[in-house]
Amino acid sequence: MISDLEMKLIVKMDRILLFSLKTDDIKITVEVYFDSTGNLVVEGYDIGKKVEDYWGDSDYEYTSTIIPDEVKKLYTLFQLKDGSQQELLLALQARFNTNTCYSELQSFLEQNKVSYEGFSWR
Repeated sequence: MISDLEMKLIVKMDRILLFSLKTDDIKITVEVYFDSTGNLVVEGYDIGKKVEDYWGDSDYEYTSTIIPDEVKKLYTLFQLKDGSQQELLLALQARFNTNTCYSELQSFLEQNKVSYEGFSWR
């Protein structure tokens, strides 16, 4: 669980933490933010022994990018004013905040016909 202070710091950095987990054999971080061109970016990073056992490498990075024209669909879906970036980030965090948040968000985008570009690297 994220404390109020941590949340304020995350919001100030214009990145919102969707999910974070740290154990002896894995560390997972998934964040969402707007880049300098207005794209909505969801980034995940997994590292540790569990990742190495599964993928054969100790880290795994994955990203989905949604261009501004497609982000407009999200404002409508979440009933937010067009352009209210911070509110959208917080709405995404409220809805997608578990270990499966990245894949759940991708499914949500696909179901609602919001186009995105996905990329993963391991």
